[in-house]
Amino acid sequence: MRDQVIVDGVSLAVAPGATVGLLGPNGSGKSSLLRLLAGLRPTTTGCVLLDGADISTLTRRVVARRLAVVDQESVTDADPTVRDVIALGRLPHRAPWSPESARDRTVVQEASVAMRTDHLLERRYASLSGGERQRVQIARALAQEPSELLLDEPTNHLDVRHQLELLELVVAAPTTTVMALHDLNLATSYCDEVVVLSGGRVVEAGPPQEVITEEVVHRVYGVRARVEQDEQGVHVRFLRS
Repeated sequence: MRDQVIVDGVSLAVAPGATVGLLGPNGSGKSSLLRLLAGLRPTTTGCVLLDGADISTLTRRVVARRLAVVDQESVTDADPTVRDVIALGRLPHRAPWSPESARDRTVVQEASVAMRTDHLLERRYASLSGGERQRVQIARALAQEPSELLLDEPTNHLDVRHQLELLELVVAAPTTTVMALHDLNLATSYCDEVVVLSGGRVVEAGPPQEVITEEVVHRVYGVRARVEQDEQGVHVRFLRS
């Protein structure tokens, strides 16, 4: 099988506390770039630095104490409660086979409150709706007490109201966040900066009001759009062919 380049020549520096959106059509490299940033996939050239240290030289426990990842879908064959799922975020901070500490219980409670899932703690995870599960997974990530948060399509399968609620909670979290998004209007509303990918390469990067233009939308997505700006930000309206 011939080798295929998935992400190529990407240089990305994320400022502490910023929310950065990765944009692009399916197959553009958003999820692959997130896996590289998380250290879940090795780079063939270049490196990923976490506070100046090459992430490939750090242990998984060290990385997990700093960086949390939420995939598009998380499934389990077990039947855990919501509390059990969120408590998984404490594993990087506990010695093997050690019992849950008072600190662990406090952090789980705080993470559940931050994601508005505290009323669900005793529910079975399998009984939750898609939006509830997504909030629980982000609460689990926050329980790691990370400084960096990586989210892969966090609004996938959610209705408009729950998309907005979820992103409000994400941007309020005390983390530096990089998330892959499909919806351009959500990205312009909630991201400090956006990175537009196509074919695994960066097309444009910067503040949404500078990056999201009619020309970029047409070049990357192959559709016509009207892009307007007002005091509330950038708005993309797609045009029929």
